[in-house]
Amino acid sequence: MDNFKKALWWLIAGSRGGDNRLRIIMFLRDSPSNANQLSEVLDLDYKTVEHHLEKLQDSEVIETMREGYGKNYFLTDKTQKYMDEIERIAEQSGVEK
Repeated sequence: MDNFKKALWWLIAGSRGGDNRLRIIMFLRDSPSNANQLSEVLDLDYKTVEHHLEKLQDSEVIETMREGYGKNYFLTDKTQKYMDEIERIAEQSGVEK
């Protein structure tokens, strides 16, 4: 198993908040968004969303094109290539999408 797959397993199935991280990944797959939009759509506290975005960005699952308030987040090209694996992780671990 390569290091990126290991990171995905840890982020989604191996740590608290994996279900919220998965929901963020799945939403960003279809619609690049900022933290405020994610907070509203996913019905999560803004600070919670920021925390998960930071973890996902540190692991190179997501990226942004600029800094500051209102910046949009996107899935990295690598993450897009691993969407089948992300789906498999969610299924095997029982994490809700």
